[in-house]
Amino acid sequence: MSGHNKWSSIKHQKGVADAKRGQIFTKLTREIMVAVRESGANPESNFRLRLAVEKARAANMPLDNIDRAIQRGSGTADGATLAEMVFEGYGPGGSAILVQAVSDNRNRIVQEVRNIFNRGGGSLGEAGCVAWLFENKGVIIAESNGLNSDELALKAIDAGADDVNAADKAVEIYTRPDALEKVKGVLEKEKIHISSTEVCMEPKQTIELSEKDALQTLKLLHKLEELDDVQGVYSNVEFSSEVLKKSQEQV
Repeated sequence: MSGHNKWSSIKHQKGVADAKRGQIFTKLTREIMVAVRESGANPESNFRLRLAVEKARAANMPLDNIDRAIQRGSGTADGATLAEMVFEGYGPGGSAILVQAVSDNRNRIVQEVRNIFNRGGGSLGEAGCVAWLFENKGVIIAESNGLNSDELALKAIDAGADDVNAADKAVEIYTRPDALEKVKGVLEKEKIHISSTEVCMEPKQTIELSEKDALQTLKLLHKLEELDDVQGVYSNVEFSSEVLKKSQEQV
């Protein structure tokens, strides 16, 4: 099992606890709308939409809100014109940061992202400057629930996972994006509880920073995530348990 960026774990762990601060319903609504516009309003034939709806339900988003978002995405209800954007930049200590956003106002989100980078000790870069350091991966977070973590990991690999990483009482399972649904289905048939499923950008290799730079980087990542238009924030920093603990104490 290889080591992975613990920023992923932190996001999954804090998730709904930060719902108000992250204004998660706004983000989920936009994610649903973009998924519908990309591949249609039928969740049965649109895996991206199924994932977005699952995330919305996990966050206790009302069904009426979910239906309205699908209608807006399909054009049967009024909705803003949304565009997907990717921003790339550098954080403290030269860390690489990738930001995925969905917005109806490009100028606004560009300015907001640039300001956070500048205030957080980083800088917004040109397109392509750090994207090559990341790869698209399916990520499943499964709970051990009494199962031995190694046993759960073996089940995931047998199901087609590329890699696994045991973290506390959960196991992070990494797949090719096109294998994500199959692996998820096999694990569910094994009665393994899955707390989240998503496609995201994982760093090909991680780096370590000084404690000061690592804490500053975490603060920068959190600030970016708090923006309404931001859907995902990824870094190539490997944060130590001590840094993660100190970061949580400072929140």
